[in-house]
Amino acid sequence: MIPQVPQRARRGRRAAAAGLALATLVLAGCTQAQQRGYMPGPADGQEVTDRTERITNIWVGSWAVLVIVGLIIWGLTIWCAIAYRRRKHDTGFPVQLRYHVPLELMFTLVPVVMVLTFFYFTQRDTREVEMHTAEPDYTVNVVAKQWSWDINYVDDDVHEPAGVQSFATGEPGAAESLPTLYLPVGQTVEFRLDSRDVIHSFWVVDFLYKKDMMPGHTNTFQVTPTREGVYAGKCAELCGEYHSDMLFNVVVVSPEEFDAHMEELRAEGLEGQLGVDLNRNDQEWSMRDKQDDAGPRYSEETATAGTEGENE
Repeated sequence: MIPQVPQRARRGRRAAAAGLALATLVLAGCTQAQQRGYMPGPADGQEVTDRTERITNIWVGSWAVLVIVGLIIWGLTIWCAIAYRRRKHDTGFPVQLRYHVPLELMFTLVPVVMVLTFFYFTQRDTREVEMHTAEPDYTVNVVAKQWSWDINYVDDDVHEPAGVQSFATGEPGAAESLPTLYLPVGQTVEFRLDSRDVIHSFWVVDFLYKKDMMPGHTNTFQVTPTREGVYAGKCAELCGEYHSDMLFNVVVVSPEEFDAHMEELRAEGLEGQLGVDLNRNDQEWSMRDKQDDAGPRYSEETATAGTEGENE
């Protein structure tokens, strides 16, 4: 006799297969933005750096787990509200449970296991994202200041023109006047971050990473750009009145174009490094001394009270 599969088991397998097929269809119909958890990034789904995939995966994975847990909790809550609702002919109070050891253990152990699991994956991915290679292919030094950026290419000993606050965020053509940082695609770049005045934060949005910049302390991180293009950057730490205008661009180009840009800077006489020696804590200066179009944010007495200095 051929053994027969119980009817209930067959139904369970069919339900599981149907659920798997439905989940596959739902995921297949997701756009690139949805698959990335609406994280910043190009529409074609190509990774911008060697770190963005790992960051996106932990973000999407965390939310997937939280959605599943949320559905379970809501499902159990609704089921309890329906299954144990008060009936028409019920009298008195329902049976009260003062102790239920299995439930109490579950309510304690499950959250602990979840937190430890999140901790493990967060620590693992943070370690990889913050990993430094022994010798990077290239080194860039970025100096933050209220409210712009100075960009130094350490290996070539050249720098971009000193960053000047545009005071024109949102106006046509303002993006072209922002400080621009060039990076070679496919090469590991080490960023050395300094600040001249207050705490800033270096954030390239599509890199999915930011790093604080503190006066008197150099922070570093490494990244390998994997996709050519132009990417927006900004300060991610509230640093004063014009924090929202502290923007910059990152241009990832081929190594040949990068080398050509370095030669252009050298030909323009932009050799050497723009360091932190112009620290506002050591010498008073004001960007407004050279910016008559900044607008009437201060009184005339306040605007003229600062010491004359370079607009850097």
